[in-house]
Amino acid sequence: MHDSPIERHRHRLLVVAPDPDLLESLVTPLGLAGYGVAATGTGAEALAMYRAQRFDLIIVDDTVPDVEDLGSRLRLTPEDRPPILCLTTCEQLDRLVPELGSRVEDYVTKPCRITELLARTHVLLRDHAPSRRVGPLCHGDLLLDDAVCRAWRGERPLDLTAAEYRLLRYLLINAGQVLTKEQLAWQVWGESRDANAIERLVSRLRQKVDAEGPAMIQTRRGFGYSL
Repeated sequence: MHDSPIERHRHRLLVVAPDPDLLESLVTPLGLAGYGVAATGTGAEALAMYRAQRFDLIIVDDTVPDVEDLGSRLRLTPEDRPPILCLTTCEQLDRLVPELGSRVEDYVTKPCRITELLARTHVLLRDHAPSRRVGPLCHGDLLLDDAVCRAWRGERPLDLTAAEYRLLRYLLINAGQVLTKEQLAWQVWGESRDANAIERLVSRLRQKVDAEGPAMIQTRRGFGYSL
């Protein structure tokens, strides 16, 4: 079993894949994107982990040897169980979906691109949230409202690009925590980027957020950024 500390994360994912290399290739970018990730290679262990704590999404590889057992026993759980995202070949999809039950919401064909996996993960978590309209995020006089995709510093609206908006949103969700450039890159673009790209984006966002008030976006040299 492989897991990362997930208690402090807003979304918790359970990844099930028997190949250790595949498991690591999934866990690392998902963790860098800000998700709490627990991982295992068997359906039986996944079921035990699922019963022990809440998960928002289960990602299952089609080569899990006891996937049938996982699927049949998940069907006995409450209806609010998390959606399932399959990693599969086109040939295996017809077999995998019935075995995992009616909560299979989406799939990614292998070999999967991490950008596609992150995008589909984001959509599934958004669509299956208790409310699709996330309440406003506040920190001091900084406000971001997902319902209208706008942000303000005090009474002053912030004219943000889509990338700046995603960056600010992630900083607000994790206010007080130091976030690395790599974490921010995965959250903003869904892939790793050169450190200079994040530095330029943070600089542009800082010019807008901190233009008329005390500085809120802090640089922790050698570590990253925090709000």
